[in-house]
Amino acid sequence: MPVRSYFPTLLYRAPLQSAGLTRLNADLAAECRQLRDFDAAGRRWSAKNYPGGYTSYASMNELHRFSSTFAALEKKLLRHARAYARALEFDLRGRTVRLSDCWVNIMPPTAAHSLHLHPLSFISGTYYVVTPRGCPGLKFEDPRLSKFMAAPPRLPTAAPAHVTFPARAGDVVLFESWLRHEVPANRVAEERISISFNFSWS
Repeated sequence: MPVRSYFPTLLYRAPLQSAGLTRLNADLAAECRQLRDFDAAGRRWSAKNYPGGYTSYASMNELHRFSSTFAALEKKLLRHARAYARALEFDLRGRTVRLSDCWVNIMPPTAAHSLHLHPLSFISGTYYVVTPRGCPGLKFEDPRLSKFMAAPPRLPTAAPAHVTFPARAGDVVLFESWLRHEVPANRVAEERISISFNFSWS
């Protein structure tokens, strides 16, 4: 075969654990909503930068350091991050992988999160807590998209320039931090709740 595939983009998706997700997500959802009520600075920041929604990204983004609920989540996420790192063939022998940031996102109707990436980390991800039917998933952009230049149109059978992972409560989605992604506007009446995070290494 004269044509071979190189430079793949690997994405990871799996249930956080095999059982007990309903109770865990109920506890997380309650704490996320309590955090929104408590976090006045986060609500102010969100009003300017996350219209219609709430995120603790700019106010309380190390939740695993002071909440036992999020500290327990950190341990579970770390197992997935290590599995993903092995699939990516990172050489982490003798090195430490740690959860550097962890924050809450609550998206009522109309809230959206435009295209972005996560600098200063190597693996990023989302854990889904509450995902009402029809809520938006996580949309990834082909990292080559800005370099297509004078390319002709592609056949309908070609790989898409964007791929969306549906949001499903209890799932962990991981991706390399340089990969651009977005969450389209929430078009359903209920809130979508997720927890985003970054991993670093040393």
